[in-house]
Amino acid sequence: MRLVAILAAALLAACSGEPPPKVSRGDTPPPFIASRIDGARVQFPADFAGRPVVIRFWADWCKYCEGEMKDIEVAYQRHKAAGIEVLAVNAGQDRATAAAFVAKLGIGYPALLDEDAKIARRYGVVGLPTTYFIGRDGKVAAKQMGEMTAVAFEQQVAELVR
Repeated sequence: MRLVAILAAALLAACSGEPPPKVSRGDTPPPFIASRIDGARVQFPADFAGRPVVIRFWADWCKYCEGEMKDIEVAYQRHKAAGIEVLAVNAGQDRATAAAFVAKLGIGYPALLDEDAKIARRYGVVGLPTTYFIGRDGKVAAKQMGEMTAVAFEQQVAELVR
């Protein structure tokens, strides 16, 4: 399973034939249009102007994603009244696979499909999970590559909603 994760991360980076872009703190993140698992379309950032957003790239084979997505749900429920939005972008899997994983977790934030990993490549994602914290100003406030503790995630979200 670890080999699958390493190969998938390498494919995300290599598919375009160009070095991955670097979306870093202070940058304006790339816009995208994606479908939610339920079929609704989402346009980022247009649909979220003035609101803090967490963009989380994940896949069901990622060994850290399941636990972290449950932790994200706790923080999302705690801060959604303050305006936090979470977009869980499934990188490289089909609707049925992503939907089954999300149903198992019972999360309340939307899961988006990126079946060909184009959004992930535009963000420079080279491994999963990768999380971007976008402030109300539309700029990247923080980025986390790899595993993140529930406490660290909660702190980042609390800073965004201030």
